[in-house]
Amino acid sequence: MAAGIAAGDGVTAQGVQGAVRANGAVFLGCGIATACWAPMVPMARERLAIGDGTLGLILLALGAGGMLMMPLSGLLVRRFGSRHVVVLAGLSPMLLLPLLAVAPTALTLALALFLFGALIGALDVSMNAQAVTIESAAERSRMATFHGLFSLGGLIGAGLMSLLIGLGLPLVTIAALCGTAITLMVLAGRRRLLSDPPSAAGSAGFSWPRGAVVLLGVLCLIAFLAEGAVLDWSAVFLRYSRDASPALAGMGYGLFSLTMAVGRLNGDRLIRRFGPVPVLRYGALLAALGYGVALLAPWPPAALGGFMLVGLGLSNLVPVLFSAAGRVPDMSPGLAISAVSTLGYAGLLAGPAVLGLVSELTSLAMALALIAVALLGVMASAGRVVRR
Repeated sequence: MAAGIAAGDGVTAQGVQGAVRANGAVFLGCGIATACWAPMVPMARERLAIGDGTLGLILLALGAGGMLMMPLSGLLVRRFGSRHVVVLAGLSPMLLLPLLAVAPTALTLALALFLFGALIGALDVSMNAQAVTIESAAERSRMATFHGLFSLGGLIGAGLMSLLIGLGLPLVTIAALCGTAITLMVLAGRRRLLSDPPSAAGSAGFSWPRGAVVLLGVLCLIAFLAEGAVLDWSAVFLRYSRDASPALAGMGYGLFSLTMAVGRLNGDRLIRRFGPVPVLRYGALLAALGYGVALLAPWPPAALGGFMLVGLGLSNLVPVLFSAAGRVPDMSPGLAISAVSTLGYAGLLAGPAVLGLVSELTSLAMALALIAVALLGVMASAGRVVRR
């Protein structure tokens, strides 16, 4: 059967498997592209001779581009279909990674980061909308595996960039090679992606998120906030609150990412066996317990174990929430996912600053403890929001 048949028209098993592989490559490529920027940050700081304050302001452009583009991406997916938005946004690594490597001024770097964040945000929304279409055609959970491939892409991208930089290749050459390879990976299976159902690809329109979508977005915000806290604060907590060595402190996020990837790659099996509500409920509980272990254990290795539990617990929260958003009645998957994504990434953006303020007023341990309490709120809301 030709690729591009709507899920509602009865896609063959072979067509679904082709779409799964193609969209899996999109998730993997998006993860690699996002991670490729991380090793460039200190090199950009040196090239532009800027301080941490200026660098922090520049880095806000990445998230700002994503947040501004995500609501618009939902409208584009509704109007043109997720497959076409994936193709457009998939050009971003090839076009913008080399520009990030050579941007000569702080302003040009900020503009390039804004565009990169916007197109990655569009890719994020469209590939998740495509995942919902695939789940509908396959009549089984696929979202966790897709997100697991994104996490795996993050590990691959960071490792690949570090390896090539270590070999002494010029940064712009590395960025051009990686960006071109990622774009080809994302676009290679574009013809195998499925067309969205008519409700998702119909005429453009706008509706304010409401009810279940808002609640899903708030829960997603908490999940992203919990994830961002490990990224931004785990090393600081281990180094200064648990007296860990710099090398050991740096392992916190790496081990967290490892368990998150493992959890996501096995998530669909868990969801099919136990259902989305228990996976969301007990995942949030496990993440809260992980924070508790990290905060209460006086030994650095035990705290590392706590952050590993956090990664395992958080691994399938966002996939379950995105799948639930894609099934909200009377709202297209693209619009619902864009609304939930925007709220979620707001937590990822604002989280570090909020946690820093709370830490300044009280302590870092107290700030992280508040996240554990918020995760218990996710656990308590799981049955109501996902069933609804």
